[in-house]
Amino acid sequence: MFRTTARRAAPAAALTALLLPLWTASPAAAHGAPTDPVSRVVACSPEGGERAGTPACRAAVAANGGPFTAWDNLRVANVNGRDRAVVPDGKLCSAGLPAYRGLDLPRADWPSTRVAPGARLTLRYASTIPHTGTFRLYLTKPGFDPTRPLTWADLPEKPFARVTDPALADGAYRFAATLPSDRVGRHVLYTVWQNSSTPDTYYSCSDVVFPARKANARNGDAQGEDEEKRKKKEETGGRKTTAPAAPAPGTPGPDSSAPEKAAGAGAPPPRPQGAQTPLASTPVPGPGPSSRTLAGGAAAVLVLTGGAALVLRLRRR
Repeated sequence: MFRTTARRAAPAAALTALLLPLWTASPAAAHGAPTDPVSRVVACSPEGGERAGTPACRAAVAANGGPFTAWDNLRVANVNGRDRAVVPDGKLCSAGLPAYRGLDLPRADWPSTRVAPGARLTLRYASTIPHTGTFRLYLTKPGFDPTRPLTWADLPEKPFARVTDPALADGAYRFAATLPSDRVGRHVLYTVWQNSSTPDTYYSCSDVVFPARKANARNGDAQGEDEEKRKKKEETGGRKTTAPAAPAPGTPGPDSSAPEKAAGAGAPPPRPQGAQTPLASTPVPGPGPSSRTLAGGAAAVLVLTGGAALVLRLRRR
């Protein structure tokens, strides 16, 4: 009987040894992480494609001591909302787990997603088995420095969005949230998913980039404009109100090269070149030294002329 029992136990032990790794790995397939905006753990995983070969991901894998194959298993049990007490500063992206420590490297070149301030963001959180729970979304404060370790002080006390029990469809949770409108440059979108169907809480960092204010102003966005300038622009309808500059001395005015325009505006028509001044406008000299001089000169001419004529007559005689 002992031999029979041993023979039956051997296949059972072999089957258990074969299935045990599958049972151990199966919970990891039931979890997830953000894929849009892409999280660091997904971007640097073997499923990250070209992003996995970026300098930041290579550095993260080197610091981690291995690839991020379990990208959907970044979780901590029994947190129960005490995130700030359980997850230490400087280790928010890894949730303090040594297997993900490479995600905490302070760098400004992590694979990122471009977003717009105040825009409607649709987050996609990949998963395989439905879980109930609440998603909380945080965005680093204005002035965040990505080259320094991420701390809880870099995040607001309250999330800018909170979503409970979204539906799982096509392998992902999808839900929309409005981004804050006062961010510029590179920031971190920090996602916390606290399960209510399991004791686990999941953490992830997604790097996002907001455009500069000047770029927004060139595109017609009034966000970067001064409030007073914006009001003046609205009042004038965008028209320029600056008065034309006065012409320099000796420079012909704007109408001097267009006599037809001046005449049409009610001004007298221009004189043809070489025309004389009208007699009515000729000044009449009045009595004075100049008129007396002219009269005396005329009398002297008459006297000389008469004398010359008398001399000629005397000679002929």
